[in-house]
Amino acid sequence: MKRLLLFVILLSFVSCIRPSEERAERDLDIGKASAGGVSFEVAGGLAAVRSAKAGEIVLWNSAPALRLVATVKTGGSWVLRVQNALPDLELSATANGAALDATVLDSPLVTRKAWRIELPASSTVIIDLAPPDAKDLSPWRFAVMSDVQEAIDRVGDIYAKVNEQKDVRYLVGAGDLTQQGGDDELERFQNELRALRVPYYTTLGNHELGHSPTPYQDWFGRASFSYVYRGVRFSMIDSASATIDPMVYDWLDGWLAAAKGGVHVVAMHVPPVDPIGVRNGSFASRNEAAKLLTRLAEGKVDLTLYGHIHSYYDFDNAGIPAYISGGGGAIPERFDKIGRHFLVVDVDPEQGIQDVSVVRVD
Repeated sequence: MKRLLLFVILLSFVSCIRPSEERAERDLDIGKASAGGVSFEVAGGLAAVRSAKAGEIVLWNSAPALRLVATVKTGGSWVLRVQNALPDLELSATANGAALDATVLDSPLVTRKAWRIELPASSTVIIDLAPPDAKDLSPWRFAVMSDVQEAIDRVGDIYAKVNEQKDVRYLVGAGDLTQQGGDDELERFQNELRALRVPYYTTLGNHELGHSPTPYQDWFGRASFSYVYRGVRFSMIDSASATIDPMVYDWLDGWLAAAKGGVHVVAMHVPPVDPIGVRNGSFASRNEAAKLLTRLAEGKVDLTLYGHIHSYYDFDNAGIPAYISGGGGAIPERFDKIGRHFLVVDVDPEQGIQDVSVVRVD
């Protein structure tokens, strides 16, 4: 009995020191599925497989461009449906090195795309999904919005304002999309996205942790991931538990190395440090916060983006420009007079971050 009690205590201790371990482990399985004699895998886990059945697979993109590898035993006609996609997303495919044709199908929304493609038996099919400008190194823009929470049903006017911004390619989110993170709220959040004419690439926040295990990853994909678009690397990090899992730190080290010499944007929900310092709005450990910021500074990160605090702050951490934007509709900080808002970021892949501006909605 004493040994059993000791085991339970040790297990509880381990779970406390790695509160986001389960989410990091689940990240490894995102983007994988098998159906109808075909095994699919999205490189880097950059899309969640919403459904897979014989003849059809549905993806929810976490990035503007991605690669889907299909290992085909049984050949046949397949429909590939992609949600949360750039409106100009295109498909190219090869089977054992030979080009394949695909037929574009109608979709109800500009952020949803669909194709029909024949997958040859006993082949490896590589499907690349990317917009025409994926490698364009001219200046471009993206928007940032976080912390919707209980305002899911009235976020539409924010999306309308994002739609008005000239040349914004997509929206980046640093978590707290819902109040409790259940399937019902995640579905409501997805339904509201129908008003947005660009995709929304996000990580999760502490308000997505109201259910265990969190269904967020089944809906919207990995909690931590990284991708490159138009010469800029984006690394989305799971800090929803006010800490980062050791496994994710290992991934981050690789992403920092891969971004060396280029522009790198890092986004997460809970900031490592609170710019005001009087709230519970930062990492649980100051030592870990210092460790992370040292990594980011040594990796020459160009911009850090955070949510969690329901306001707007412009500061720097370890010499890196930092922005907290929690204006998606969650109850705002008192008396700050910021209200609902989002950011628009202008970036030049050759020169770095050019401008970060605040767009007020209220």
